[in-house]
Amino acid sequence: MKLLIIEDEPDLAKDMAQYLSAEEYLCMHAYTYGEALEKIDQYSYDCILLDLMLPGGNGMQILEHTRRQKRNDGILIISARQGLEDKVNGLKQGADDYLSKPFHLSELSARIFSIIRRKQFDSGNVLTFNEITIDLTAKKVSVYSKPVLLTRKEYELLLFFIGNKNKVLSKNVLAEHISGDMADMFDNHDFIYAHIKNLKKKLQDSGYSKYLNTLYGSGYIWEEK
Repeated sequence: MKLLIIEDEPDLAKDMAQYLSAEEYLCMHAYTYGEALEKIDQYSYDCILLDLMLPGGNGMQILEHTRRQKRNDGILIISARQGLEDKVNGLKQGADDYLSKPFHLSELSARIFSIIRRKQFDSGNVLTFNEITIDLTAKKVSVYSKPVLLTRKEYELLLFFIGNKNKVLSKNVLAEHISGDMADMFDNHDFIYAHIKNLKKKLQDSGYSKYLNTLYGSGYIWEEK
């Protein structure tokens, strides 16, 4: 899962990123209002952690910007402002949750998980797609109740495909999802082919119904049969 941390306090941003990376989130950063807008306009995220007080602008304007675009990124406001009015205003503007500073990193992680689960997986801890079962809490996958051992990137790709079933996903989109801003640094995205090849083989060896297909020249699609 890919996160954008919009926070101008370097030490706090670093602590958040270290903790969340250990929880297997892919963390991107923006330290100013302008940098945040630039990243949001270029990339999509599973959840945006949004500070309200930023150099160059107000986080609430970023929230309004994302909602005008009708994006589906989850948004968790993180702010030193603890007044009820700020919380109510943020939620009315379309934020998914509001966390006041200071906070425990374990609570931050739990809030993020709750937002992503609610927005992408109908609030359940277990995602079922026909014979495939995914325990979102334990990050375990099974087919016909038999465990399938996936790498972190294979697991992320599987969730992304199921969450975007019947949509054609290009190599660029998939590379951005599992590599974030770093995807722009690669000369090509052939590494995506290797991850998908391994994912398909593991699922096929477990007997799944071949939902993941290649559309040559276009990308890949997870088709519901």
